[in-house]
Amino acid sequence: MKFGVLVFPGSNCDHDTYNALSEVAGAPCTFLWHDSEDLQGVDAVLVPGGFAYGDYLRTGAIARFSPVMQSVKKFAAGGGLVLGICNGFQILTESGLLPGALMRNAGLKYICKQVHLRTETTNTPFTSQLKPGEVLQIPIGHMEGNYYCDAETLKALEAEDRIAFRYSTPAGEITAEANPNGSLENIAGILNQGRNVLGMMPHPDRSSEELLGSADGLKIFASMIASLAGQGV
Repeated sequence: MKFGVLVFPGSNCDHDTYNALSEVAGAPCTFLWHDSEDLQGVDAVLVPGGFAYGDYLRTGAIARFSPVMQSVKKFAAGGGLVLGICNGFQILTESGLLPGALMRNAGLKYICKQVHLRTETTNTPFTSQLKPGEVLQIPIGHMEGNYYCDAETLKALEAEDRIAFRYSTPAGEITAEANPNGSLENIAGILNQGRNVLGMMPHPDRSSEELLGSADGLKIFASMIASLAGQGV
């Protein structure tokens, strides 16, 4: 199996993501340049955090038009695994690979801190190694992480078990106090209908080793590796 990490002008977590997969998880990994349509035969694509194209216009608005994203859309349509982290989540919503939008944080301030997430579903290639309701400690670092969608979309996300993570207390309680950015229903991560695309604002790449304060994020990468291995990749 091989993972591909996208690199845009302004990406600043591409090497973090590469390191978590290659050095910590021990999975073959390569960088994929934004200006190329060649995905180099990868089996999973990671859209990392950062400020793609400087976040001009709005987060992810320019990155959606890059040549590599046209290939990623075809890759996802064919069932390929795609994980968008922070700015990557924003890019996936702008590209139409995930519904909804990421708005300015409710407090209109950049937030960088450790948060807790409750695992809402384990029926995904990204959470299969987790337990239902398992609480993860993973950091966030964003200004536009306030997830919003219309009532019809929210109803579909809930009915189809497509909410992957919610911000919670360390005990797994879903409260307003545990919501760092005002996200609708404390949503921290969602899936597409095919369950092969996940977008999440918290950074598993920044929580892949204990020396970073938590290694809980590694469980997400381990789930992807196990899923691909199960497919014989």
